[in-house]
Amino acid sequence: MGKNPNLIDQYVGSRVKARRNSLRFSQSKLASAVDISFQQIQKYEKGTNRIGASRLQAIAKFLQTTPSYFFEGAPVPDHTIEVGFAEGKDSQNATDFLATTEGRVLVESFCMISDSNVRKRLLDLMTALAQAIAQSQSSGASDEKSPDAR
Repeated sequence: MGKNPNLIDQYVGSRVKARRNSLRFSQSKLASAVDISFQQIQKYEKGTNRIGASRLQAIAKFLQTTPSYFFEGAPVPDHTIEVGFAEGKDSQNATDFLATTEGRVLVESFCMISDSNVRKRLLDLMTALAQAIAQSQSSGASDEKSPDAR
């Protein structure tokens, strides 16, 4: 029976992966730069293995950021008092999405659009689509039970 990864280790790992992906570096390239195996990078990114302070410093240097970057927005344990603006589940979902290829491509493509009116209209479209899907999913459960829904 294996030990579950620590929530903070998973978060830090996901931030390493997101930063690595945003710079378009492979796991192998990062591993080589910090003198470890790419399998170890995989374990770090999944949160299976904890990243030591000196290793995190080396990773941060190679990824052109600071070690604190990897903790920004980290989840706060329930037994502590949150101070200031706390990020919720939605921000973690955004972080997870940005760590994917689709997320990176979407953001990069959006940033290439120089016309602010076009960007605004795209945001309006995305919002309308998301609301329509959410509405159809929430009414879909009740529609399935109703024979008149067809």
